[in-house]
Amino acid sequence: MNHQPYLLKLALRLAEGLEKRPKASLQKHRQFILSQQQPDGGFSGREGESDLYYTGFAVRSLGILGGVKPDECEKISDYLRQFQIEKLSTIDLLSWLYCALIIQASGGEDLLQTAPENWNSEISSSLERLRTADGGYAKSEQGALGSTYHSFLVVLIYQLIGLDLPEQNNLIQFLYDRQRDDGGFVEISPMKRSGTNPTAAAVATLIILNSMDDELKSDVQDFLKQVKSSEGGFQANTRIPFADGLSTFTGLLTAQDLELQSLIDLDQVQKFMTEWLEFPTGGFRGASWDEQADVEYTFYGLGVLALLGH
Repeated sequence: MNHQPYLLKLALRLAEGLEKRPKASLQKHRQFILSQQQPDGGFSGREGESDLYYTGFAVRSLGILGGVKPDECEKISDYLRQFQIEKLSTIDLLSWLYCALIIQASGGEDLLQTAPENWNSEISSSLERLRTADGGYAKSEQGALGSTYHSFLVVLIYQLIGLDLPEQNNLIQFLYDRQRDDGGFVEISPMKRSGTNPTAAAVATLIILNSMDDELKSDVQDFLKQVKSSEGGFQANTRIPFADGLSTFTGLLTAQDLELQSLIDLDQVQKFMTEWLEFPTGGFRGASWDEQADVEYTFYGLGVLALLGH
């Protein structure tokens, strides 16, 4: 398995891409993200209280926008200390671990300092309870079918906790079995129609596990051509008639990772992001019909602008 954490490599790549953008334009997005911080130090989505999922996206965004400042680190640490990591779901655990890593890398405290000695083995044991007969990982222990997305999250967690993924070949086979005739990948086995986001998750996981080949790359290229939207971005699947920020980010990232740049009209993507999804006051919406920005879609928006700078 490729040992330098994928999320860190991606963060460095995005930060580098954003350095080429006008400072004023980035500052308004930083202000928008900080405006979503709650009194407890966490960040919220469009409504409700702080949430680890949105806090993860806020911290990732601040990280690629020049880093997390000492006072920001302190507040976010206060929020993260509320959680017992062994009780978190896969997605919340990944958000917590990544935030803790960024806080420490930004000069903040080491939030794992007080964790028991074998904390990473404990996490591994709980992740393996999500393993399904098809070789993948389910969203919860009750899940009978492996999920392409949750399997990707588990691989990212193994990288962050510094342990090897058990039975890698079973997971690789699981992913190959999720591929469909259209060239893309599905989220769970009964599905017939591939999606942009499961395809991106499968490709990223196969790259981490050194299991991408030219034939697969050609299949994915065929699929991405089908979900490329006339608006300039990518659609979630062939049935959805409009592009959105998440699919545009994952589609563009996948195309770049597989060196399929010829698929992308950079000016068209830029126009879609800045004219349709970016708010002049800061933040990004999810799709052209969306009326509100949030920290998750702001991360995807910044991610697309960063990838365009590469």
